[in-house]
Amino acid sequence: MTSLKTAVLAFLVLVAAVPAAGAAELLMLEQPGCAWCARFNAEIAPAWPKTEEGRRAPLRRVDITEPWPDDLKHVARERFTPTFVLMEDGKEIGRIRGYVGDEFFWYRIGEMIALLPKEQSTQ
Repeated sequence: MTSLKTAVLAFLVLVAAVPAAGAAELLMLEQPGCAWCARFNAEIAPAWPKTEEGRRAPLRRVDITEPWPDDLKHVARERFTPTFVLMEDGKEIGRIRGYVGDEFFWYRIGEMIALLPKEQSTQ
């Protein structure tokens, strides 16, 4: 019976680790030496996962100097960094090219998050 409990527990951990279908994510296209990326990292990145927006669309970093990820082949590449691409269910919802400060970023990301489908209640 112990091995069955272990197998069930392992399955539950695996299921919890897989993102839900239709889950949103915020891609951050960046590159080494990008001063504006560093500014975003100092001003926004530490708080992002603690915000409603960050919980709705976790940050995924993509280094544009590295090979492009297979699951993003359909996403237009950028040369300008940082660029933020809001994705939902594998589709681009919107993008922000550049980072000029926290106020503009929060305003624009709020507009983009509002375009996401409303979250379904599980209760």
